[in-house]
Amino acid sequence: MGKYQLDSKGHAAVNKYHEKNIPAQDDKKQRLAKLREEILKKKQSKK
Repeated sequence: MGKYQLDSKGHAAVNKYHEKNIPAQDDKKQRLAKLREEILKKKQSKK
């Protein structure tokens, strides 16, 4: 067994933490994709 074992409260806390933080990473990827598209559009409109 591992050194650190979580009880039911610990498991709930870990799951809650991951639920909060994982979608934020997806939002960052989507935001970067939108910014790239906007920059490309601006470059094309300048030409």
